[in-house]
Amino acid sequence: MTLDNFDYTLLELLQKDCQTPLRELAEMVHLSTASIQRRIQKLKNGGFIQANVAVLDPDRLGQVITLLVEVQADKTHAADLAQLKTHFSGPEIQQCYYVTGEADFMLILLVPSMSRFQELCDALFHNNPNVKWFRTIVVLDRVKVSQEVI
Repeated sequence: MTLDNFDYTLLELLQKDCQTPLRELAEMVHLSTASIQRRIQKLKNGGFIQANVAVLDPDRLGQVITLLVEVQADKTHAADLAQLKTHFSGPEIQQCYYVTGEADFMLILLVPSMSRFQELCDALFHNNPNVKWFRTIVVLDRVKVSQEVI
């Protein structure tokens, strides 16, 4: 599927607010409501739109500490890395990236307290024989958090 300027404009608007009514999107993109509806369905079917989600405020939900954790694997064979990727995909990990550089993984965690983080350290790192080392950075302020792509 090839995207045109209408599709890109539509995607840009939807990633800011996916609950914008179709008629408003139609006015902003300068297409009919039916055309907007068909395009959104094509974008979903084509995998360009993966999900419609609510962005939550972690502070209001008690997840007040954001941590960045670098992890170096002890063994980096494909099977070992696949096992770590699965291990680092649990619900307590907000984001996980397999990266280049000194570390092999970069994790982003939200926790309610440092005691909860200590529990996670035991479960995710200390008790994992394939974790060579990990380094934690505590976030002082979330300056910008975004999921926008375009």
